[in-house]
Amino acid sequence: MKLLTIQSDGEDCACAMLGDEILKLSHAADFLDKELQADSVLKVLQSGDTTLDQIKRLLDSANTREDVLREVGAIVVPDNVVYRPPIPQPGFILSVGMNYAEHLREMNTPIPNEPAAFVKTPTSLTGHGQPIVLPEQHQSMIDFEGELTFVIGKECFQVSEKDALDYVAGYTIANDVSARDWVMGVFQAEGNMDGIHAWEKNILGKQYPTFTPMGPVIVTKDEIEDSAGLHLTTTLDGEVLQDTLTDLVFPIPKLIEYYSQWYKLMPGDFVTTGSPSGVGFGRDPKVFMQPGQRVEVSIEGIGSLSNPIEG
Repeated sequence: MKLLTIQSDGEDCACAMLGDEILKLSHAADFLDKELQADSVLKVLQSGDTTLDQIKRLLDSANTREDVLREVGAIVVPDNVVYRPPIPQPGFILSVGMNYAEHLREMNTPIPNEPAAFVKTPTSLTGHGQPIVLPEQHQSMIDFEGELTFVIGKECFQVSEKDALDYVAGYTIANDVSARDWVMGVFQAEGNMDGIHAWEKNILGKQYPTFTPMGPVIVTKDEIEDSAGLHLTTTLDGEVLQDTLTDLVFPIPKLIEYYSQWYKLMPGDFVTTGSPSGVGFGRDPKVFMQPGQRVEVSIEGIGSLSNPIEG
């Protein structure tokens, strides 16, 4: 099942993919006289397996009534919608870094003994098809980082690695956009910084509005047998710059075990899992996003997240 959020009549609307089209869940349920509380994708995940099972039954019913559902506006064409992040207002976004060996090598960074992560603000989120807006003060070195992202499905605190996947609802795609010139400018002005402040400056360059494109869908975990080894690519104006498998230094179960020691992860929380090699900063010559270009992250089994760049 593929869940997503679109904007409809100025409001967020929880949807599911019906083949190549989009089914508005509440609209379809009302028309088909089906019991379903699906005001938002977040509420769907908070409600658990019962609501997910109801959506599966709704999709089965919708398959037999597609023509009439199109007529009443419950089925829409993807090209004609405004995409929102799959969960527009999550409680928490945890962003894991340093999690691909080749990326660490291109950034001259040793492989860590334990996971490393930071928190991203939900106000940095934007949806598929929406522009990444380069901040006026930092435009010259804006980098891309395509990332497999998982979504928490139930309250998760101090869980074991062997049980960790029980707490995953599904998977989506993120682009962890980064203002590298912000970091470089600080180094040039201040000389060598200690590790803590260098890490903080790196994080600040990732927090601007629209710097976390995400989506377009959440694919429930029953459709992805193994999140390890999925093919991930990132292209800039069609040129492939990241091309790898999701071979993580710290796999998803390990990340959940490690971070749930401290964080109580809740339904709808996102965890990005790190970016592979090929980022613009690690290239020679370096490659950065420019206004008028389009960046696209694709992951096998999930789809493609595409965003234009605006100055």
